[in-house]
Amino acid sequence: MTTPEARTPQQPATPAGPMIRTLGGIAMLSGFLVVLAFQITKPMIEENQRRAIEAAVFQVIPGAVARRDFFIDAEGVRPAVDDKQTDATRIYAGYNADGRLKGIAARAGAQGYADMIYLLFGYDPACECIRGIKVLKLAETPGLGDKIITDPAFRANFDALDTRLDAAGKALANPIVTVKHGTKRNPWEVDAISGATISAKAVGKALNNSAQALLPLLVPRLDDLKGAGNLPVEPEI
Repeated sequence: MTTPEARTPQQPATPAGPMIRTLGGIAMLSGFLVVLAFQITKPMIEENQRRAIEAAVFQVIPGAVARRDFFIDAEGVRPAVDDKQTDATRIYAGYNADGRLKGIAARAGAQGYADMIYLLFGYDPACECIRGIKVLKLAETPGLGDKIITDPAFRANFDALDTRLDAAGKALANPIVTVKHGTKRNPWEVDAISGATISAKAVGKALNNSAQALLPLLVPRLDDLKGAGNLPVEPEI
């Protein structure tokens, strides 16, 4: 009598070696394609980012028609001829048609509700204040978090946001803080947006952190930047 085991056809064993080699080849090819795609798209992404920042500079520095880029750190300020000085902060000096310094733009960022919020802000040395911001990247909830871009009342916070330094010149005299909507009383406060408090607080935090680090280095070196106004500058695009 034939047993059930005898009637069951035996499956041929799959050699492990060829299978491993095939999977390894697929993994290597996939990795190569990912790296190749990154290398191809990286210059395009960087160029788009550069153009976005260049356009934003003239939006956050009222009256500027030309700009020069600099690196600034504890050692001083110097022209930004490349992107290799990663330890220094890149800033954008805006000049009017007569070569007079109108303001400085710099980048800032902080965690929002969904992801990081990145923005560019303009510092006006004449009023010692932030004159405007431009959001460069965000992934906040449409209709709520993106009100930091569309809400006129919120954007009015940055018509002249106080960023004066303390007597020692080591920090802001008054840290930038975001307050509950409708409770703003001081020029260094950011009036939040009802329903988008987290996003509004992220903007205030980003500006405070960046200004606290940058302005003590920048303010003592403003004369160096003013003197560069008559040198060739990058025109507005």
